[in-house]
Amino acid sequence: MYSVKEIFYSLQGEGAQSGRASIFCRFSGCNLWSGREQDRQTAVCNFCDTDFIGTDGQNGGKFKTADDLCTFLSSFWPKDSNIPPYIIFTGGEPALQLDQNLVDTCHQHGFIIAIETNGTKPLPNNIDWVCVSPKADAKVIITSGDELKLVYPQQLARPEQFEEMDFREFYLQPLDSPTRPIHTQDIINFCLKNPRWKLSLQSHKTLGID
Repeated sequence: MYSVKEIFYSLQGEGAQSGRASIFCRFSGCNLWSGREQDRQTAVCNFCDTDFIGTDGQNGGKFKTADDLCTFLSSFWPKDSNIPPYIIFTGGEPALQLDQNLVDTCHQHGFIIAIETNGTKPLPNNIDWVCVSPKADAKVIITSGDELKLVYPQQLARPEQFEEMDFREFYLQPLDSPTRPIHTQDIINFCLKNPRWKLSLQSHKTLGID
């Protein structure tokens, strides 16, 4: 059984795959915050702006089998496209539900699959694009992948802590807060001094798309 908060078709708005047409599958639940406002201040990750509680979001629900979920996901991709569907599993924390059976079933359906994870839980094999976004002082056990995307600033998660990890791309993304312009300028200055890192902007918010 897979519990999904929402599913939607849009453009990836941030990181290395920014601008890519994608089906987003947001799983319910997270291991670093309950999602309830009364728990925010004591949570490991206390700046999340995503609703991942329950299954009542857009196209959300419970799916009994991996094939049921994949069949539903495929309905969001343009029918006349000869490009394989690109699916992003996100959350919350998708590693709590994404298992080997779902990964294998996605590939049987011809999907290219990505995950956006906090990196604190083991991942199934053969995920096509792995993006890790560390949070606070939560121990990251996924130390290699395609993209490391760090929300900045985080007092307990500084860029220097992750530079030796084995990722193809390293991104800093400004914390979405009233002081975001200051964070953005700080990141620009940091990237100019440390060319390993790139600036990631949440372009979907700027453009007003989901």
